[in-house]
Amino acid sequence: MKHGTALHQTLLTILTRSAMVPFALTLLVFASACAKPTGGTSAVINNGVTRPDADAPAPPQGNPISQFVRRIHEDRRGLMWLGTNGDGVARWNGKDLEYFSVPQGFGGVAVRAIVEGNDGSVWFGTEGGLTKFDGASFTNYTVRDGLVSNDVWSLAFDRRGELWVGTLQGVYRFDGARFTLFELPEAKPDPMVGVTSARMVRSIIMDRAGRLWFGTNGGAYVYDGKLLRNYNESDGLSNNNVNSILEDRNGRFWFATHHNGVCYLDGESFTAVTEADGVEGTEVWDLFMDRAGAIWFPIENSGLYRFNGKTFQRYREADGLTSNAIQDTHQSRDGRLWFGGYGGLFRLEGDAIVAVTRVGPWRSSVR
Repeated sequence: MKHGTALHQTLLTILTRSAMVPFALTLLVFASACAKPTGGTSAVINNGVTRPDADAPAPPQGNPISQFVRRIHEDRRGLMWLGTNGDGVARWNGKDLEYFSVPQGFGGVAVRAIVEGNDGSVWFGTEGGLTKFDGASFTNYTVRDGLVSNDVWSLAFDRRGELWVGTLQGVYRFDGARFTLFELPEAKPDPMVGVTSARMVRSIIMDRAGRLWFGTNGGAYVYDGKLLRNYNESDGLSNNNVNSILEDRNGRFWFATHHNGVCYLDGESFTAVTEADGVEGTEVWDLFMDRAGAIWFPIENSGLYRFNGKTFQRYREADGLTSNAIQDTHQSRDGRLWFGGYGGLFRLEGDAIVAVTRVGPWRSSVR
């Protein structure tokens, strides 16, 4: 629907770090109802290669890949998927940068999660529902197919290959045919976050033991297949509003919170990362562990931090990081580290961070 698409674009211009973020995000959820695709339908995209047509989304104005790159994933074929916050999903195929949005059959314009199945399928969580790419076409799942909400924020596969889907209104398990609700206790909505509800699930991971962890407004929950346990501020968690969860090489669990920075759980004891460690700021959206075991996390208006197991290194504007709102970190198969957030896409090159625009640089100049 043209009116819904126009409203999305207007609101996404507002969605920066301004004071209007909570209001704009709330309106964005409403706007998605005006432009959501038909659930359970497939759209062929010519074996993954876009063809110019009248409905193709125009690339964003200027050089950035998008005003906001929110999620990064390199699939097993080496294709780099870049989930944006208004331009659908972009894909770098090693030669061209392609854009897919609602006219091409993609499920939405704002991508909050990307995961890959054992069969090589790539799944996306958007404001318009759940989208699957099988290598040739997109298939979209919405409330018409059993989701309680089209507003998808987190995705994770379990050991059985079932997909767990965290939405604005709770978490569902999807076996490929049916969505089944998994009950989590309700929590107090946090209006300071922007998009919020009593049942929102922002993060899902599976740990090495096969347990599932959920980040909510009421702390972190862990499910071992039988029992559900909650960790919250009374246990030592820095803040109950959990945006991201990570298990490190030592079996510790790290939590990125919205109002009180980062902490980690070692056994039954929480340790907060504070200014005494050289880390400043409170609003943290992402946690990532690279192949060397280093932990990366961005803090709003503070920079990007790397923990090597002993000390924290900080990347700021002087290091080439021109965004104070990074939300995702990814390491590609060639070992390069990529960062997405407000301002687009960035990459670590040597000891500096460089911006990657629609024309590159995609390949490193460091030898």
